[in-house]
Parts: sequence; structure tokens; C-alpha cells
Amino acid sequence: MIRSNLEKVKDRIASVKHTQQVRLVAVSKTRSVSEIQQAIDAGQRDFGENYLQEALNKIDAIGDQSLVWHFVGPIQSNKTAKISENFDWVHSLDRVKIAERLSERRPRSLRPLNVLLQVNIDSESTKSGVSLEEVAGIIPQIEKLPNISLRGFMCIPRPENSAQSFSKMAELMSKYPKLDSLSMGMSLDLELAIERGATIVRIGTDIFGKRE
Repeated sequence: MIRSNLEKVKDRIASVKHTQQVRLVAVSKTRSVSEIQQAIDAGQRDFGENYLQEALNKIDAIGDQSLVWHFVGPIQSNKTAKISENFDWVHSLDRVKIAERLSERRPRSLRPLNVLLQVNIDSESTKSGVSLEEVAGIIPQIEKLPNISLRGFMCIPRPENSAQSFSKMAELMSKYPKLDSLSMGMSLDLELAIERGATIVRIGTDIFGKRE
């Protein structure tokens, strides 16, 4: 099932007219090692996790150095060391203090940690992220840090508002030509996100099926 679901998602990505490379991240939070292994066997290499301890257990159990692990959940200060040691990408950076801690704790033996600034595009009180107005002031502070690499932005829009929100994110990206990554779009709206310029889509349900 997971293999055929992955193929369907890739077909959906290919069906959208776009010129940018699109990276497919399989969001594997709450999924078993066996389910992740099925996705790996089907050729999937990028996985997204929300919960640190659960993710560390899986990374350890799978032990595949060729995989790319993305942290996509909220970040607490006391988790920054383990995140910076074990992940390749962080999508949910929302404070300069967290960026500083990730930079300090990133082992020098590893490449700089790829980070995305989470933008609270619809100004929702229940969601993390910086406001559009704060972005310009925060970017220079992150860019000067040595062991992380700011690659772009991430957002989680309100479903009923996603087209407008994705367009706002595309407009934001256009102001920063040095940045190359825009993480937006999930199972329900990946086509719309790619049309608006997403370079990373985060897909859980449509790969692994509905959660129990």
C-alpha cells in the first residue's frame, strides 16, 4: 500500500505544471519503523518528524545514513542539542534564540543544519511562527550564525485560505533571491502549493494512510 501511495503522490506532483525541483518529505510522525522501512524500500529518502524522542528512536532503529531527516514540529529550547545533532533540516524555526542554540550545538563534524523560518502566514494565535512583518528583521540575525544555513521559509496555512496564503509566501520568497526553499503543501493542497512555488511538500496521510 505504501509503495503504491508514494507513486500516486509522485504522479500528483508531476501533474502540476512547475519548473522548480520539488522535494517530497514523508511525514512519518506516529508511524512505525516497519511503515517507514516500506517507504524506504519504495525509494523514499526524506522523512519528517514532529516529536523528538520518537524520532530519535526511529533514526537509531533504522540506522540508514543515506536518509534525510526533517524536524517539522515545535522546538523547545531543551531539545535543540539533540535536534541539531540528529537532523538535516529544521522547518519550524520561529525564534532567534532557537536559531542561536541550534548553531551552538550543531557538531562541527556535520554540515551546517538547513533551517527554514516558520511564518505564521494567517496570524493564527494557535500556530507558531513569525509574522510577515517580523521576517526582515530576523533574517540578518539568523544568517550571521555559523553552523546553520537559512534556506527559506515554511508555513501551515488555514485550509480554507491556502491559495491566498501560498501566494503571499511566494511573494515573500521573491524578496530573497538567495533563499531557495519553500516548504508548504500537505496531502490536501499539494498541487496548489506547487503551483505557487513550493519546493518542499510534507505528505503524511496520502503516503501512510489515515492514522489509527
